[in-house]
Amino acid sequence: MAVPGCSHDKVSLQARLARIEGQVRGIQRMVDEDRYCIDVLTQVTAVKAALDKVALALLDDHVSRCVVDAVREGAGEQKVKELTAAISRYLG
Repeated sequence: MAVPGCSHDKVSLQARLARIEGQVRGIQRMVDEDRYCIDVLTQVTAVKAALDKVALALLDDHVSRCVVDAVREGAGEQKVKELTAAISRYLG
Protein backbone atom coordinates (compact mmCIF):
# COMPACT_ATOMS: atom_id res chain seq x y z
CA MET A 1 0.00 0.00 0.00
CA ALA A 2 1.21 3.51 -0.76
CA VAL A 3 2.41 5.65 2.09
CA PRO A 4 -0.42 7.90 3.29
CA GLY A 5 0.14 11.49 2.39
CA CYS A 6 -1.59 14.74 1.79
CA SER A 7 -1.60 14.70 -1.96
CA HIS A 8 0.37 13.63 -4.96
CA ASP A 9 0.29 17.30 -5.99
CA LYS A 10 1.56 18.89 -2.80
CA VAL A 11 2.95 21.97 -4.55
CA SER A 12 -0.44 22.86 -5.99
CA LEU A 13 -2.14 22.44 -2.61
CA GLN A 14 0.52 24.55 -0.92
CA ALA A 15 0.01 27.30 -3.50
CA ARG A 16 -3.77 27.24 -3.00
CA LEU A 17 -3.37 27.37 0.76
CA ALA A 18 -0.92 30.28 0.51
CA ARG A 19 -3.47 32.21 -1.57
CA ILE A 20 -6.17 31.43 0.99
CA GLU A 21 -3.88 32.61 3.77
CA GLY A 22 -3.44 35.89 1.89
CA GLN A 23 -7.20 36.21 1.44
CA VAL A 24 -7.74 35.72 5.17
CA ARG A 25 -5.16 38.40 5.95
CA GLY A 26 -7.03 40.64 3.54
CA ILE A 27 -10.26 40.00 5.42
CA GLN A 28 -8.52 40.89 8.68
CA ARG A 29 -7.37 44.14 7.10
CA MET A 30 -10.90 44.87 5.89
CA VAL A 31 -12.25 44.39 9.41
CA ASP A 32 -9.47 46.57 10.84
CA GLU A 33 -10.38 49.28 8.32
CA ASP A 34 -14.12 49.02 9.14
CA ARG A 35 -14.98 48.11 5.55
CA TYR A 36 -18.58 47.61 4.51
CA CYS A 37 -19.86 44.36 6.04
CA ILE A 38 -21.26 43.01 2.76
CA ASP A 39 -17.84 43.43 1.13
CA VAL A 40 -16.23 41.52 4.01
CA LEU A 41 -18.85 38.77 3.74
CA THR A 42 -18.19 38.52 0.02
CA GLN A 43 -14.52 37.86 0.76
CA VAL A 44 -15.41 35.31 3.45
CA THR A 45 -17.53 33.50 0.87
CA ALA A 46 -14.58 33.48 -1.53
CA VAL A 47 -12.33 31.95 1.14
CA LYS A 48 -14.92 29.29 1.93
CA ALA A 49 -15.17 28.42 -1.78
CA ALA A 50 -11.38 28.20 -2.04
CA LEU A 51 -11.21 25.92 1.01
CA ASP A 52 -13.94 23.75 -0.51
CA LYS A 53 -11.77 23.32 -3.60
CA VAL A 54 -8.84 22.26 -1.44
CA ALA A 55 -11.04 19.78 0.39
CA LEU A 56 -12.37 18.35 -2.87
CA ALA A 57 -8.84 17.98 -4.23
CA LEU A 58 -7.84 16.11 -1.06
CA LEU A 59 -10.91 13.87 -1.24
CA ASP A 60 -10.30 13.15 -4.91
CA ASP A 61 -6.70 12.24 -4.20
CA HIS A 62 -7.72 10.05 -1.27
CA VAL A 63 -10.27 8.16 -3.34
CA SER A 64 -8.06 7.74 -6.39
CA ARG A 65 -5.01 6.62 -4.42
CA CYS A 66 -5.74 5.41 -0.90
CA VAL A 67 -9.19 3.90 -1.42
CA VAL A 68 -8.33 2.33 -4.77
CA ASP A 69 -5.15 0.81 -3.32
CA ALA A 70 -7.04 -0.53 -0.31
CA VAL A 71 -9.70 -2.11 -2.53
CA ARG A 72 -7.00 -3.80 -4.61
CA GLU A 73 -5.48 -5.20 -1.43
CA GLY A 74 -8.81 -6.40 -0.05
CA ALA A 75 -9.05 -3.75 2.66
CA GLY A 76 -11.47 -1.44 0.90
CA GLU A 77 -14.29 -1.64 3.40
CA GLN A 78 -12.28 0.11 6.12
CA LYS A 79 -11.09 2.85 3.76
CA VAL A 80 -14.64 3.45 2.53
CA LYS A 81 -15.83 3.80 6.15
CA GLU A 82 -12.96 6.21 6.81
CA LEU A 83 -13.89 8.20 3.69
CA THR A 84 -17.55 8.34 4.66
CA ALA A 85 -16.64 9.58 8.14
CA ALA A 86 -14.34 12.24 6.68
CA ILE A 87 -17.07 13.47 4.32
CA SER A 88 -19.55 13.53 7.20
CA ARG A 89 -17.14 15.65 9.31
CA TYR A 90 -16.55 17.97 6.39
CA LEU A 91 -20.25 18.49 5.78
CA GLY A 92 -20.75 18.71 9.43
